Amino acid sequence: MNASVEKIREQFPYLGRLDGKVMPPVYFDNAATSQKPKSVIDLAGAWLACANANVHRAIYGMAAEATEHYEAGREAVRGFINAASKDEIVFTSGTTASVNLLANIFGARYIGPEDEILVSEGEHHSNLVPWQMLCERSGAGLRFIPVASDGGWDLTAAERILADGKVRIVSVAHISNVLGIVNPVEELTAMAHRHGACVHIDGAQGVVHEPVDVRRIGCDFYSFSGHKLYALTGTGVLYGRKDLLETLPPWMGGGEMVDTVYFDRATYAPVPLRFEAGTPNFIAAATLKPAIEFVTSVRTPQLKAYEEDMTSFLVHELRQISGLRLYGTGGRKAPLVSFTVDGAHHSDIAALLDKMNIAVRSGLMCSEPLISKFGQTGMVRASLAPYNTMEECEYFVKSLRRAVKMLI
Repeated sequence: MNASVEKIREQFPYLGRLDGKVMPPVYFDNAATSQKPKSVIDLAGAWLACANANVHRAIYGMAAEATEHYEAGREAVRGFINAASKDEIVFTSGTTASVNLLANIFGARYIGPEDEILVSEGEHHSNLVPWQMLCERSGAGLRFIPVASDGGWDLTAAERILADGKVRIVSVAHISNVLGIVNPVEELTAMAHRHGACVHIDGAQGVVHEPVDVRRIGCDFYSFSGHKLYALTGTGVLYGRKDLLETLPPWMGGGEMVDTVYFDRATYAPVPLRFEAGTPNFIAAATLKPAIEFVTSVRTPQLKAYEEDMTSFLVHELRQISGLRLYGTGGRKAPLVSFTVDGAHHSDIAALLDKMNIAVRSGLMCSEPLISKFGQTGMVRASLAPYNTMEECEYFVKSLRRAVKMLI
């Protein structure tokens, strides 16, 4: 085992569990959610015990400490994605909440019946359904960037759609959660801006595997979830350019998001608080800081090369299995592979792998239109993190071969 990876694994209690089995679990479902390092687990426990008070609302010491932790999480996010100000960081409950928030506040101000919204054919349901709902409310049209057979975007088609001048916002994934392809978001952002459209990037997978600089990408909005980034569940981020956020109305009303309230009207707090109504998940948000510190610590050239070796190994070995079809073969890949096997149901493969102590995802992966486009009713997905090893990849391939032999 790679010595650096072995040290990383020591930080994750789950990876050492045996539960009566002869080997620890092989966790290959990281695209769904990551395991949590001790730094996140320990600090969450300490804050629950010693700083469990509502944020921004009281002057006593514990409340001030809770607020400090909460805002430290916001500042950690700002630095991690190179936002210009922490006022550009809106906390939500996850990527799904971030996209729904954006669709509602952007739609209320900028989307009408003559306008269009552009997404790709490869979007997660969370970056598709909210825009469908907005189109139903507003009468706007929904357009799609075609996804080619190798998983890449057809940017020529995207240019034609944008050239009509009707698209007000483009919303696309940084990395596909099914195909694992790192999409050309900078190129698409520049293209969209030339035609007067704003751009939102769904970074649920992207922020985990790629260094993100929102100012270099040039996007207007960027969203992601904490739980995929080694923080606790129930927290997420919507980054937005401050000058643009300030033009948008709040979506939810309640505490925290107001400035002054009268019986018949209210004025609203400045950004980002106007978009954070109610008591936030302040303990989970605070864990973004140690989670980001962990991610930063493992982004080394050596570990990146090891990750690429594992991905290349999986792609090569899976191609040798008779009847197996890989998806997302075009472009640079994150450590994620999705496949089907002729004559074997995806859920049966996953169930047999589970018996061999390997956790993978199977099914539609919340991307039913994309998987249907490829003529499938579901796929198997294996997704890796910095704590995974080449030995686990070898065991996975061996176990998959065994499962396929049992099924067909």
